[in-house]
Amino acid sequence: MNDICIRTATTADAPALLDIYAPYVRTTAISFEYEVPSLGEFEGRISNTLSRYPWIVAEIKGTVLGYAYASAFHPRKAYQWCAEASIYVAQNERGRGLGAMLYSALEERLKKQNILLLYACIARPPKEDEHLTLASIRFHTCMGFHTVGEFPRCGFKFGRWYDMVWMEKRLAEPADPPAPFIPFRN
Repeated sequence: MNDICIRTATTADAPALLDIYAPYVRTTAISFEYEVPSLGEFEGRISNTLSRYPWIVAEIKGTVLGYAYASAFHPRKAYQWCAEASIYVAQNERGRGLGAMLYSALEERLKKQNILLLYACIARPPKEDEHLTLASIRFHTCMGFHTVGEFPRCGFKFGRWYDMVWMEKRLAEPADPPAPFIPFRN
């Protein structure tokens, strides 16, 4: 894992990132999307995210192995110190510590933006099945997140209902008044 480089994504990374994301859409309930986004749509997602938040990739010798990014938790101004995190690791790279490396790097960048709270919206199966396990919830728990909300049977995919949970991690204590949100700059 010493050869891994973590860097800011660019729209030129979109094909590699979409290759990582597509199996999550097609074969899992980790993503509640039904259709894999087009390359143009994915490029737009990267560009839009980078206008305010970090989108990072982990690579070895130019091969992208995974990515993580943050987005607004909610668009209203009072929530500007909160962000939502997402992470996807190539399926053949899971379980090697790459996710922890990506999240740690993402959190460091978010702290520099004065983000105080990090949220994750995670699909949860009523019981584990071939499309969804509890691995993401276990991962987030190991990364210091705890469950703050549950939405039973709110996502329907592959002919069955899945729950969704919100998990939260405090990155820093708030001050009165809070330090201003700083948009992401590479």
